[in-house]
Amino acid sequence: VQLQASGGGLVQAGASLRLSCAASGRAFRRYAMGWFRRAPGAEREFVGPITWNSGSTYYVDSLKGRFTLSRDNAKNTVNLQMNSLEPEDTAVYYCAAGSGTPRLDEYAFWGQGTLVTVSS
Repeated sequence: VQLQASGGGLVQAGASLRLSCAASGRAFRRYAMGWFRRAPGAEREFVGPITWNSGSTYYVDSLKGRFTLSRDNAKNTVNLQMNSLEPEDTAVYYCAAGSGTPRLDEYAFWGQGTLVTVSS
């Protein structure tokens, strides 16, 4: 399974960004996809999961209403739409394939990460 995250950049507070994660390789659809982020000096934090078949997802409470996960089965991509960005959202964002839980050790495959910087 190979994962390629893209879409990061430098934006001002209040702006929106859409991150994408392209999946390829054998059997990647067997796994749920998760998004994580790691802010400077912090531990990697779970953003949310999404499944390929049903698109089932949920969000950590602090991100509800601003972040939306989706998937495009035809393009083999999962997307993270981020609205009303805040400086506290500055982080490297990672997509991963695994269990769909918040546990880092339950994800066997990781993308390289894409940097999101939100200026105030």
